Amino acid sequence: MMNHDDQVLDDPVGRSLRGRHARFARRLGRAAAYLPEAATFSAVSADPDAAEWADLAGLIGPGELADMFSCPATPPPDWEPVFSLEGRQMIWPGTARSDGSPAETETETETETETGAGVVELGAESVAEMLDLVARTRPGPFWPRTHELGTYLGIRDNGRLVAMAGERLRPPGWTEISAVCTASEARGRGHAARLVGALVARIVARGERPFLHVAEANTGAIALYERLGFTTRKQVTFRGFRIP
Repeated sequence: MMNHDDQVLDDPVGRSLRGRHARFARRLGRAAAYLPEAATFSAVSADPDAAEWADLAGLIGPGELADMFSCPATPPPDWEPVFSLEGRQMIWPGTARSDGSPAETETETETETETGAGVVELGAESVAEMLDLVARTRPGPFWPRTHELGTYLGIRDNGRLVAMAGERLRPPGWTEISAVCTASEARGRGHAARLVGALVARIVARGERPFLHVAEANTGAIALYERLGFTTRKQVTFRGFRIP
């Protein structure tokens, strides 16, 4: 049984980069960041000093964006704020059935999914379609190698990708569900519920627990995740800064 200590979720980026996503990491001193083609997120320790901020600046480079994700540490005063977005971190408190599927989501997923469309895995051959869908729906950061961070699933309508969701951050014992999006013409058919339910089942079957992040203003998504069994662990603020 894997460790499900939720304290690792206080630093999901850093714990991912030091663990299962080490192959996607670039480092300088104690600072770390993802390879830019995989993700934009950066990580510092819980109480970084001036030297550590200097390491992060040297790692990312002058004029570049330091995407601190949910890290609450305060950067140097000459780092220009670029964005600040209130959100929340939600976790899956449920348990797996004997077949590995999430017991609490089964009813909601079947109720909200009425199309019968098949869920398919998305790989390198689907990157152009995934990037196009993200550009049209704006679920959050997604780059050419983001799909390599975990399993991504999609639903097609007459061959066209109309919905997707996947796995992103991977701190010990946990997997983040991310990039949940549906094309405008395909909404209201339960695609998001079906995809999130399928990912929850896969994650739980591996002996891990799912979690996710959502913007506070996205009340529709929050309501969906709550119906599927997720609960709020804490409020977070997503922030980005321009390095001088």
